[in-house]
Amino acid sequence: MGMIRCEDVCKSFGEKKALDHVSLDIPEGKIFGLLGPNGAGKTTLIRIINRITIPNSGNVFFNGRPITQEDVEKIGYLPEERGLYRKMKVGEQAMYLAQLKGMTAKEATRELKLWFERFSIENWWNKRVEELSKGMAQKVQFITTVVHKPSLLILDEPFSGFDPVNAQLIREEILRLKDEGATIVLSTHNMESVEELCDNIALINRSHVVISGGVDEIRHKYGNNNVELIYQGNRSLTSLKGVFSVLSDNDDAGRHTAVISLEDGHTGNEVLSEAISSGFSVCGFKELVPRMNDIFIKLVTEEV
Repeated sequence: MGMIRCEDVCKSFGEKKALDHVSLDIPEGKIFGLLGPNGAGKTTLIRIINRITIPNSGNVFFNGRPITQEDVEKIGYLPEERGLYRKMKVGEQAMYLAQLKGMTAKEATRELKLWFERFSIENWWNKRVEELSKGMAQKVQFITTVVHKPSLLILDEPFSGFDPVNAQLIREEILRLKDEGATIVLSTHNMESVEELCDNIALINRSHVVISGGVDEIRHKYGNNNVELIYQGNRSLTSLKGVFSVLSDNDDAGRHTAVISLEDGHTGNEVLSEAISSGFSVCGFKELVPRMNDIFIKLVTEEV
């Protein structure tokens, strides 16, 4: 049973159906990717989990029981549309938000100072928010979301506004928070981050869940049983009837890169055995599985 479980959640706004019998499990201690095109219903679901919006029907459970407002206080939520009070000083703003989450002034000061140092923004404590760049403001907002050490983090497009260096910093912090025991829901369009960070995903499209499960499991499910073999030889590997077919073979001065399709029930080991017994020197071998970006596009366009 997951930390968060949604059962048959439905939500409409007038004639528009935002969520149509959405059910999913968010496992404890994992990073869960909530994916989908714009307008698919992701943000509506996040707002229902945070009790900002009430569903028309269905239920949300937190650790096996109906979620309460007290549970929501244990959640760190970074919405996609976010902002800070521009005229306040950065440190005062961070302290105010940390204390809203139940931290004492002493706790908030200690933890915020550590986070500001970690993000190299300690010199901005007494600057006004309006002096911050977009990326710097995003750092402050991320810090105020996680500073009270919530057991569940919901991050909606957390990499928005960051350059590649700071986006990587945020990725590393997300992984560190997971290692410390947090459960993290990551809503993003960045498929590279999904592959790098997420253990499980659910793809929502046109108001319902299209697919859910482990990232590796889903990538293999949508694979086409192809492998890549890199080998040295003065001739090419040939297909072995009933076992595998060589789809392409690029020969660069005797160094071959071949894409090979395995017949059902056969494995890459048979390709390697055939290559070695044929006298080739194997330099590299890997299974070719589709990227999450390709799967995302395939599933979303198939539904249109």
